[in-house]
Amino acid sequence: MTVQTENLSGIDIRAEIERLRKERNAIILAHYYQKPEIQDLADYIGDSLELSKKAAATDAEVIAFCGVKFMAETAKILAPEKIVVLPDLDAGCSLEDSCPPEKFKAFREAHPDHIALTYINCSTEVKALSDVIVTSSSAETILAQIPKDQKIIFGPDRHLGGYLSRKFDREMLLWPGVCIVHEAFSETELIKLKAQHPGAPVAAHPECPPHIIDHADYVGSTSGILNYARDFPGNTLIVATEPHIIHQMQLAIPDKTFIGAPGADGQCSCNICPYMALNTLEKLYLALRDLKPQIHIEETLRLAAKKSLDRMLEMAGGTVGKGDLGAR
Repeated sequence: MTVQTENLSGIDIRAEIERLRKERNAIILAHYYQKPEIQDLADYIGDSLELSKKAAATDAEVIAFCGVKFMAETAKILAPEKIVVLPDLDAGCSLEDSCPPEKFKAFREAHPDHIALTYINCSTEVKALSDVIVTSSSAETILAQIPKDQKIIFGPDRHLGGYLSRKFDREMLLWPGVCIVHEAFSETELIKLKAQHPGAPVAAHPECPPHIIDHADYVGSTSGILNYARDFPGNTLIVATEPHIIHQMQLAIPDKTFIGAPGADGQCSCNICPYMALNTLEKLYLALRDLKPQIHIEETLRLAAKKSLDRMLEMAGGTVGKGDLGAR
């Protein structure tokens, strides 16, 4: 159920968040797709891999996760002793919704010689059914360590899986999920925008469909796109991912111009994630004040899901031997 914000008139929300952060020994984590006012309050801003590592490493007693539910669940899986709150429990994900655990389990059972390389944008139950979790930051590093003769299921994002399959020349069984944000970009409008800004490169997230990726000069995760924004030699960059990341670009590189790639009619806000947008400063304040909505995960399920996340963190930072990974 969506958090119902009470009448908070007369309350200095930012000051109260700061007070509660100290009183609760809390850390605020925010994804790059959060609203600028939440990013500006966060202790740490990052993509899924960075935030997963921070959740595991923090010595805070409370984690206020400004993102979506699967991210907060990941924090709880990796740090079960901590209280994890999410400002709005309805902050879900179209990729998670596309992959019901019971259907994914049946798909795995139908292909017993395949391992499941699964995008982190999925439920705890699907993580528990997977062999290795990947993020857009870690996917290439992890895939490069998997033996060429090992058959792979990749889910739930068929566009990310297809991008990896093409780049590495690896045949994979792809689960047919998509991100509604990255699916919304218009190739026609992107071509028009490129014509209006000749020479401006395009940086795209690999969750974008191929007809957008084909126009990209750089393809990478949110953190990778930020690094590209710092380093590319020009003055104008077209950004094909959720546009709230541009806030960090403008803070870090104020002398460059960043333009969000357009949606279907060139003007719609359909490329703003509606789930990320559910989190607000008011809901963050209430979550810190009341310590709810809290994330709870049954211990057997948590441990099963943690195995695939631990493998991600291990492989993203190094290598594993060929014999370490095999089909279930």
